Amino acid sequence: MANFTGTVKWFDNDRGYGFISTNDGKDVFLHHSQVKEKSHDKDIHEGEELTFDIREDEKGPAAINVQKMWGGQIEWIEYTIM
Repeated sequence: MANFTGTVKWFDNDRGYGFISTNDGKDVFLHHSQVKEKSHDKDIHEGEELTFDIREDEKGPAAINVQKMWGGQIEWIEYTIM
């Protein structure tokens, strides 16, 4: 399970990189090769919420094991059958 959550600050899908703003305000580099989606939808968009781990690189912190949160927290709904 990923240790961090954050929001895409900006991402260039043509170039394949951008930055995530962590929930504690730090910026983390994001490369498309680290997006671990089961579907073929690896497009990342500004404002999307992600979970990820952080690896320290020569140029600073970089996100690894990145996954989309798909709507944030799950809401449970109880149905009553009549």
